[in-house]
Amino acid sequence: MSADANQAYLSGYLDSLAGQRQLSAHTISNYGRDLRELASLTQALGNNWQFAAVTHFHIRKFAAQLHSRGLNPSSIARKLSAWRGFFEWLAEQTTLASNPVEGVKAPKRAKPLPKAMAADDAIHLVASGNPLADAGSSMALCNQAMFELLYSSGLRVSELAGLDLRYSRQADHESAGWIDLDAAEVTVTGKGGKKRSVPVGKPAIQAIAAWLPQRAALLKSDQGEHAAALFLTERGTRVSPRVIQLRLKHHAQSLGIASNVHPHVLRHSFASHMLQGSGDLRAVQELLGHASIAATQVYTSLDFQRLAQVYDAAHPRAKKITDK
Repeated sequence: MSADANQAYLSGYLDSLAGQRQLSAHTISNYGRDLRELASLTQALGNNWQFAAVTHFHIRKFAAQLHSRGLNPSSIARKLSAWRGFFEWLAEQTTLASNPVEGVKAPKRAKPLPKAMAADDAIHLVASGNPLADAGSSMALCNQAMFELLYSSGLRVSELAGLDLRYSRQADHESAGWIDLDAAEVTVTGKGGKKRSVPVGKPAIQAIAAWLPQRAALLKSDQGEHAAALFLTERGTRVSPRVIQLRLKHHAQSLGIASNVHPHVLRHSFASHMLQGSGDLRAVQELLGHASIAATQVYTSLDFQRLAQVYDAAHPRAKKITDK
C-alpha cells in the first residue's frame, strides 16, 4: 500500500464522518489533523508501510513517541480516540484482523503538586485578624483558633470540624476527635477510621484558650451533641467543613491574598514546612495520617522545587545568558 493509498483511506474516512455522521467542519478538521499524525508515524516505519499492518505494539510505540515530544496526556488520549474510530471504519473496508488501538491508553495525567504557602505568608494568614471585623468578637476569636490549629497540626478540614472540647462518650455521641490543652495535643480520626495524635503549637493553644470563654457563652442547653463541639457557629451549633472553607477564604481576601486559600492549603503548607525543617518523611507521614509513604513523598517534590528555584537564582552556571 503506497502513501497515496493511505491518503485515500484517510480521505474516505473523513468523508464518511461528514456524510454519515454529519460532523461539523471544525470537528472533521481536528480528526484530519490527528489522522495525518497517524499517517506520518506509520510512514516513518517504511516508505510503503500499510495501515492494515499496524499492530497494537506500533500504536503503543506511537503514543510513547508523542509523550516523549512533550504532548500532554489529554491530547494523546484524543488522538488515540480518533485513531480507534478510523481503524474501526478500516475494518469494514478491508480484512483488518483487529483494531490495534484497542487496549492502548494514554499516559496517566501527572498529579498536580499541592500548593503550599511560604512560611511567612502562612503565619501572616493565621496570626492576623480580619481588618474588616472586630478582633474581639466571638466569631473572630473562633476563626483565629481554627486557622491556627489547621496550620499548627496539619488537620483535614473534616477533622477540624469534628473536634470536641474533650473526649466524651454518651448514648447519642462519641467523640471522633478532641483536644487536650494540658498535653498540647489533638487526637483525630482520619481516613479509614485511623486515629492519630498530633502536637499543637503554643500560638494555637493560646488562640483556643482565648476562644473558649466565647464558646461557653454561645452554648445552649438544648444543643445535644453540638454541646461537645470545640468550634461553633453564631447559633451555637458545630461548624461544618463548608463553613470553615468559606470563613478561611473570606479571611484571606480581607488580608489582600489574591490566591484561592482553602483549608487544604494550610495542611499542605504544614507538611511542606515540616519536611523542609526536619527532613523526616516518616514523621511527616505520621503527622498527616497518610496510610502510605507514597502519599507523603509528593512533598519532597515541593521541597525540591523550592531548592531548584534557589539554585536557578543563585548558581552562576544556572543563569541563562540573555545578552550576546
